[in-house]
Amino acid sequence: MDLKTLFDIGAERIATISQSQLLMLAVAAMFVGWIGSTMIRRRVPLGGLVRGISTLVLVGVLVTVVLQVARLDPRLDIAMPGMGLPEQTVMGDETRVPLAQDGHFWLRAQVNGVEADFLVDTGATLTAVSEETAQAAGLEPDNQRLPIQMTTANGTVSVAMTTVEEMRFGNVAARGLDAVIAPNIGKTNVIGMNLLSRLSGWRVENNVLILTPHNPQPELVRAD
Repeated sequence: MDLKTLFDIGAERIATISQSQLLMLAVAAMFVGWIGSTMIRRRVPLGGLVRGISTLVLVGVLVTVVLQVARLDPRLDIAMPGMGLPEQTVMGDETRVPLAQDGHFWLRAQVNGVEADFLVDTGATLTAVSEETAQAAGLEPDNQRLPIQMTTANGTVSVAMTTVEEMRFGNVAARGLDAVIAPNIGKTNVIGMNLLSRLSGWRVENNVLILTPHNPQPELVRAD
């Protein structure tokens, strides 16, 4: 088995390790490290090796957590496909969203083919979908990934991550997009910076939000 095959197997495993498995590995590594330190103090042979193995496992757990969380930072996208984690892409031609009467930018999007209204929020880190929209679009919580802490009107809650296979609006198509399934937000859905920052650019001119992705896409056509 060559190095590339071993790397591919390792990358696939990283993408699927759950938080409970990571916790168990970390606890086991700390216990083994304690045993290694005890062996060193008592001058038992191989104590340093045991503690070294413990340290390597703890470093591996840390790297895995970093790689899983790194998907939330668009600047690290370039490394994601190489580590076995699916790439998030946003494509399309320029899309213009006029300012609504309530002072916000709203757009009508399709989430896995299901239409829903989204608030464009440049202050939101992640795209968020309501439980109602998630159910309609067939979005399932990803229990293999670390939950996200989200501040709501009822305080800070832990929310599950999910992956939107495809979101389309105007001339924009986003695929493999990370999102959270947010409770207690009613029917409100939010487009956050993890989508906006992957565009070629976005700006506001004369109360119109202009979204410019990298690659042209056919405009979304709704059935009458």
